[in-house]
Amino acid sequence: MTVWFLLSAMLLSVCMAGAWGLQRITGNSGWVDAVWSFSIGLAGVLLALLPGVTVRSAVVAALIALWAVRLGAHIAHRSFTGPEDARYAALRTEWGAGFQRRLFWFLQIQAVAAALLTLSMGLAAANPDPFPRAQDIAGLLVLVIAILGEGAADAQLRRFKADPANKGRVCDVGLWSISRHPNYVFEWLGWFAYPLLAIDPGRLDWAWLALTGPAFMYWLLVHVSGIPLLEKQMLRSRGEAYAAYQRRVGAFFPYFNKGADR
Repeated sequence: MTVWFLLSAMLLSVCMAGAWGLQRITGNSGWVDAVWSFSIGLAGVLLALLPGVTVRSAVVAALIALWAVRLGAHIAHRSFTGPEDARYAALRTEWGAGFQRRLFWFLQIQAVAAALLTLSMGLAAANPDPFPRAQDIAGLLVLVIAILGEGAADAQLRRFKADPANKGRVCDVGLWSISRHPNYVFEWLGWFAYPLLAIDPGRLDWAWLALTGPAFMYWLLVHVSGIPLLEKQMLRSRGEAYAAYQRRVGAFFPYFNKGADR
């Protein structure tokens, strides 16, 4: 599996170089997230199938493809129909003349992050245990729930933005009333499917490294390229309205309204 993992890492590096070229052509850096999602899907499917096709590896590959197509298509549609992602627009302003050079290396760092995430996928496919176990069914359900939940959160935000009456307002309806980033919560949840598919609780082996997937995704979303950049931009564009939303609703883990704004 080591050789296939290194090859998938090289593929991801090439894909993110291509994403950098695409954003230069289109002038919209939001496309890089679509490419990132599709690239992880492609690398994950290859990592699952190339070492050898089994029932387990085929199921894992199908789950990876389902996740990647849903997320990648959503981001691609958003990039095609809307303005540049606010996070990248802010970086474009912050980095100024050095934006393209710095973005290229930033995307190569994203390729490394993607490679680390695909490790969980490969380990899930490589599990030698017969499929399906009860734990495998739990993994399937987790990923399906995560995909449906993330899709629901994205749809709620899309409908909110489409209503002219909501122009300039902060979306705080549905799932967005109990978490400021419910789409990120479900994205993170989905990565627990791979440890469930990979790990045999009675066996101490490399499969336990599959837990790095949800751990690393949480770090990325909450502390690196997700919430920090997005909330900084939202405070800049929505001001006190978003600050009040921050006081009412938790950033990540869902819980109901903390009470009246103070």
